[in-house]
Amino acid sequence: MVNLITIPSFNDNYIWLIKDSQSQHCIVVDPGDATPVLEMLESQDLILDAIVITHKHYDHIDGVMPLLSALNKEIKIYSKNKLFPQSIEVLEGQTLHFFKGRFSLKVMEVAGHTLDHVVYYNEQMLFCGDTLFSGGCGRVFEGTHQQMFDALSLLANLPDETKVYCAHEYTENNLAFAYALEPKNSALLAYMQQVAKKRQLGLPTIPSNIGLEKTINPFLRCEEAVLVDHLQNRLAMPLNAGVDTFSALRTYKDNF
Repeated sequence: MVNLITIPSFNDNYIWLIKDSQSQHCIVVDPGDATPVLEMLESQDLILDAIVITHKHYDHIDGVMPLLSALNKEIKIYSKNKLFPQSIEVLEGQTLHFFKGRFSLKVMEVAGHTLDHVVYYNEQMLFCGDTLFSGGCGRVFEGTHQQMFDALSLLANLPDETKVYCAHEYTENNLAFAYALEPKNSALLAYMQQVAKKRQLGLPTIPSNIGLEKTINPFLRCEEAVLVDHLQNRLAMPLNAGVDTFSALRTYKDNF
């Protein structure tokens, strides 16, 4: 068993700290900033064992070297490519074991947002970086729309109960876009109310879960006729279900 600690950073980033429930050892996901991580480690008397990185963007990795310098101990760094001299390169389907084998995460390659993007997951939790957001998905910077569509399709096949730990607090903005497409989606309307209440209280809206995302996230529903119809009407152009709809949806969101 593990405990999850949310560490806000920058304007809207989340760094995820995963703590072993039987010890003070922990790992962190995507530390873009070392300062809040060091503050959490000190305040909770935690021991950092490893850093896992989803992709190379600065707001996910800029805290790595300062953490190594400040802690002055051996810390394993996992990433798709050798982003740092100390990096251990991960492979598709690989299982990483932590806390003397009490906790593990599998690796899935999800090129799209960047070509080096990976996610880390088990049946209970998904650390998806900038690939899947609550109500949305990441911009396609290096990959293709086909790659991003395929990546999201893989994530949608995880168990509905899997909690989604993405790296940004973009939920309200994403839901505003989804609402513009589907103002009568009852699940979306209910979720928007929940999200608004959390944000009013200054609380994170993350994690969500895969089951919820499949009902409210348009980027996971590009095969559904109702979503395709809504987008066709909005854009006044014919679309085929699947990657054609995803591509139009992503382009529309980029300019929303």
